Amino acid sequence: MRFADPFARKTQHAILSIAAAIVAAVTMGADAPGAEEGSTTLSPQALQEIAQLEAEIDRIEARTIERLAAPPDNQIQQIELLGKLMLYDKNLSVNRNEACAFCHMPETGFTGPVSELNRTTGSYPGSVRTRFSDRKPQSHAYAPLSPVLHYNPGQGDLVGGNFWDMRATGRRLGNPAAEQAEGPPTNPVEMGLPDIACAVYRASQRPYRAMFERVWGAQAIAWPEDVEQVCDRPGPPTAGEPFPVHLGPIDRGRVGTTFDQMAQSIAGYEASAEVTSFTSKFDAMRANKAQFTAQEQAGYDLFRGKAQCNACHRDGGPGEDPLFTDFTASNIGTPANPRLPYYAENRPDAFGYVANPEGSSFVDGGVGSFLSKGHLLSQPSAVDARWLKLAPDNQARIQVPTLRNVDKRPYPAFVKAYGHNGYFTSLKAITHFYNTRDVLARCQPHDPGEGTTCWPAPESTDNMNTSRVGRLGLSDAEEDALVSFMQTLTDGFRPVNPQ
Repeated sequence: MRFADPFARKTQHAILSIAAAIVAAVTMGADAPGAEEGSTTLSPQALQEIAQLEAEIDRIEARTIERLAAPPDNQIQQIELLGKLMLYDKNLSVNRNEACAFCHMPETGFTGPVSELNRTTGSYPGSVRTRFSDRKPQSHAYAPLSPVLHYNPGQGDLVGGNFWDMRATGRRLGNPAAEQAEGPPTNPVEMGLPDIACAVYRASQRPYRAMFERVWGAQAIAWPEDVEQVCDRPGPPTAGEPFPVHLGPIDRGRVGTTFDQMAQSIAGYEASAEVTSFTSKFDAMRANKAQFTAQEQAGYDLFRGKAQCNACHRDGGPGEDPLFTDFTASNIGTPANPRLPYYAENRPDAFGYVANPEGSSFVDGGVGSFLSKGHLLSQPSAVDARWLKLAPDNQARIQVPTLRNVDKRPYPAFVKAYGHNGYFTSLKAITHFYNTRDVLARCQPHDPGEGTTCWPAPESTDNMNTSRVGRLGLSDAEEDALVSFMQTLTDGFRPVNPQ
């Protein structure tokens, strides 16, 4: 494809300027249920980690751009390289400050890479730093192996897709991961562009343009003179002007095709061995190149037996990769996370945008909200009208995540968040929840025993899983064994004596 004439543009932010900008931007009321009175402001620790993350993204992008000097001659590898370049490209966000990798870095298994955000807010700020999502980042490793979303009447389940609510169905492009990649660029609380044309235009200015044209072909697009100004204003667009970049019908079609190709490139990288690698200790054990410890083996036995984990987080069957998910959805009764800044996004921001009209009464409807066309922050896939009748049975259900890299972290004290809303901040805590949700008492507000002697009420009891969650009868040692086994699912394991 042929983009507009290139011009050099490289956004570089010094660490202090990043921190100063975020300090100035991110102060909001905390009217979430159970939240402390006052305001939620990103801590100095979070600001420092975010600045370090931005600098690391810049370093990775610079190293990846260097590969363009001697690009691979294989088209598949070229697509993977394009995808990586786009994932680390901050210019594809409205304020040129947030790459996809901001929420998906390799050292955490391609999920949230800021320990302090995982510990406190759970969700991540977008390119407009006062806007936070309603959910924690999912891992995009292994996501391309999800099937296209479909209904299995034999088991009564929707199966496949990407996103916590399955809304990236894959039915248009044949690839859920590609359709997932089309969500964040125009999601107002993520990368924040007002039009997919802005993502295409911004990409046209980047060093990977020539390779993109070699892979996907050249198409001329006549950009309007005000495209820069339009694309510098955060979305969403106004209801009366859903496509603020004014293009003729042919150029609009070319933009749509190119945006699809960008997304397919990203999905190609996510499917590459660099991201979806099958290099955990579990994989080495299956190849007879490693052995579990006694605790790990005990945990695996519990995983497949008493704890019932394998019913949904499948370790593989005949002809089936061990992906540790069955790609269905379930409501495990996760409590609301009062730390989410999203609850306070019920007032117009500086651009007049209200992310969460429901405020503190917001309840995440999961797959049901997607099917019923509820308030979604991005809608990359159309709903099959034949599925509308399935909405009540899928209310509050959330896609079963893969357990691969579930404990991958850059250092032992790094905090990871678990659950679709980041309520849990340790693997032990969510394991204890699965085991005792229906055994322990309900917590009172600000109960010091929360998570040990009591649990808060579920965010929603609609379609709650009561058959495999809540009363597993595991001892503390058995919970620890399960955690030990799940830690063997971290990629990057190196056998001591590889065969």
